Amino acid sequence: MKQLSHVNDEIYEKIKLCKTEKRRVKTTDSLNMQVWVVYPPDFDPAKKYPTLLYCQGGPQSALTQFYSFRWNLQLMASQGYIVVAPNRRGMPGFGVKWNEDISTDWGGQCMNDYLSAIDDVSKESYVDKNRLGCVGASFGGYSAFYLAGKHEGRFKSFIAHCGIFNFQSMYGTTEEVFFSNWDMGGPYWEKDNAKAQKTYTNFNPINFVDKWNTPIFIIHGGKDYRVPYSQGMEAFQAAQLRGIKSRFLYLPDENHWVMNAQNAMVWQKEYFRWLAETLK
Repeated sequence: MKQLSHVNDEIYEKIKLCKTEKRRVKTTDSLNMQVWVVYPPDFDPAKKYPTLLYCQGGPQSALTQFYSFRWNLQLMASQGYIVVAPNRRGMPGFGVKWNEDISTDWGGQCMNDYLSAIDDVSKESYVDKNRLGCVGASFGGYSAFYLAGKHEGRFKSFIAHCGIFNFQSMYGTTEEVFFSNWDMGGPYWEKDNAKAQKTYTNFNPINFVDKWNTPIFIIHGGKDYRVPYSQGMEAFQAAQLRGIKSRFLYLPDENHWVMNAQNAMVWQKEYFRWLAETLK
């Protein structure tokens, strides 16, 4: 391959890449989980850094150093954050069982995997345990909603984009009912369906809102038909009525992702503004 132009050389010379390390973390069921840790440019282990637990969506999609208008691990780290990205239960690439164990167990072992990852990295002297955040979209957004009621004081800030907040209303509005039947176990009205009832009872974020006490930023697109925007509105209203510092960013022309460049500028600005406010 031959480079044809150098019009961006001046810009690229001012950009530093972040160091990424692979880490092995012991899970609560004594397995080895691969965790990626992305460090800020010019990382100094003598300093303390605010740290983000990144919760991948899917829930069966691969965790990679991809670039999108929404998530970018290098960009997050470049703002001065350490990013912890676990290959928790449900990720492909670690065997069929590991990949399939997420289905009908959304609030189970995978949540333990998340907490094992952040707890392990938090043992390092350069992690400021008083400035931990939890961020994610889709299943990652659901993870933020769920962990907001289960994190036992670990996190000082949450960000949830297009996450499921209420399994019942989600089941009645999503265009992807087959996925809900597979991953949640079926309809909420099947009282004799043990898998479904476990999901709607034990893993439903709405059942743990009484334990919410942490600032939360919620983002949703108006054309999201997979996880309709009413999920974000329900979560925001719950946070507001409970007196929790919260913000709702509504992007009326976006779907389950962020596709428009102008919206991406808004998304990134508000995302980092929220982190600056809540992880001071």
